[in-house]
Amino acid sequence: MARQQQKKNQTSSAQSPRERAIEAYDSARERTRDGIDAAPIMALGGGLALGALIAALLPRTETEKKLVGPLGGRITDGARAAASAAKEASREKLSELNITREAGKGVVQSVLDGIGEAARTGGQAAVGAVRNKG
Repeated sequence: MARQQQKKNQTSSAQSPRERAIEAYDSARERTRDGIDAAPIMALGGGLALGALIAALLPRTETEKKLVGPLGGRITDGARAAASAAKEASREKLSELNITREAGKGVVQSVLDGIGEAARTGGQAAVGAVRNKG
């Protein structure tokens, strides 16, 4: 990686702005391809989110309102019902596994207590070591 950067720095002064732009484009394309190869599901989710954002920002046409209007309402209602059912099922499963807000607070408190105890023990050991040296 460092060697590529060094090579890039050496050749960038001899390249024209057009060549540097092409090289930057190729580099960005390669990084994007690597990212998609590493996490294709994340890339798909990102693409869907971007598409939904663009669709939300664009105004609706009259034709779209006539053709999709009634269907859009049904889709929205169905999505709300699905989200509600998923939320409730998730809550039930978490509760069944005893993964609740109260249990989470208990875990956090236990971790904090453990950290405090470790700090006290370490401090006492340090003081004891200094006293024994003196």
